[in-house]
Amino acid sequence: MSRAKKAPTGLPVSDPAYIAPQQIVDLFKLAFDNELYRDPDELSSMIQEVKKSLYDRQYLDAFDNNEKRSAYCCRWSPSRAVAYAALFNYLRPVRATLLRPLTNSSPVTAEELHVAHSDTSEFSPEIMCIGGGAGGELVALAALFAPSLDFRSKYSTIKSTKSSKAANVRIIDIADWDNVVTRLAGAIRERWLYDLSDQFAITFQRADILRQDATQMSYSKLDLITLLFTTNELFQEDKGASIRFLQTLNQHCKTGCLLLIVESAGSYSHIEIGTKKFPIHFLVDTILTGKRGDAKSGMWELVDQNDSFWYRNDDRIDYPLKLENMRFFYRLYRKR
Repeated sequence: MSRAKKAPTGLPVSDPAYIAPQQIVDLFKLAFDNELYRDPDELSSMIQEVKKSLYDRQYLDAFDNNEKRSAYCCRWSPSRAVAYAALFNYLRPVRATLLRPLTNSSPVTAEELHVAHSDTSEFSPEIMCIGGGAGGELVALAALFAPSLDFRSKYSTIKSTKSSKAANVRIIDIADWDNVVTRLAGAIRERWLYDLSDQFAITFQRADILRQDATQMSYSKLDLITLLFTTNELFQEDKGASIRFLQTLNQHCKTGCLLLIVESAGSYSHIEIGTKKFPIHFLVDTILTGKRGDAKSGMWELVDQNDSFWYRNDDRIDYPLKLENMRFFYRLYRKR
């Protein structure tokens, strides 16, 4: 009698399909050389200030100037970027959307990475990272995308029919992360994309996602939306507006669009509804997928989920600040 195979409790530390964790961390060293190495005492002081605001759930105060935003990015974004890269690679629909193989629904294998773009020149995935100003999502997406590029194509004598852009990443955040995004984008182009930088378009928009017009945000064009450690902040800011935002996604996202939500596992991600507390994913599941027990009543299908998942860093990675392990829950939805 064979034993049932146990579900994984965590992500692999790395995978040959994407850029190695040490190289991901090195990107932050390049982009934030001044902060990390020239005045570490000032950086440490700023990190403590940000940490206090986050502990008090004063999210807007935590990111109200460039120094705080850069400090946050130096301290926490490298850990997030490494973990997100592992998660994006682990979730096959996410990887397939970014690297789009022969058909929109086909999974991507490690062997298919180098042909993903050559066979689907017409497709340019539209990706929106809501609350992604600190750069973890951006760097993780680039870490998966860059190894799939054919850098030999520049010297090919065969005329290419490929579009000049193969992925479009839009970062939306309520705080002004433009400086951070610009620095990370520059490092990505310098270290990973080289002459093919135009195939990975990066834009930043400062906006409160809860107050935006659906048409202006072009939700109907999106192939992937990420809400990574952001949903809890949105509900903390305005529960009613957050519910309406998710309902807007119900109405405007196209069939096949993916929505990935990640939050801290445990009581930190509980919200109060009246006199009771609920895990935030209970409420999100209900809004997106409908009533429990009726899997077909909602606008989205739940493709993958885990209520307690780990990413544990490799202790050998060289970085001047501590890299955090990450315990989280995730939900991956696909629009019906």
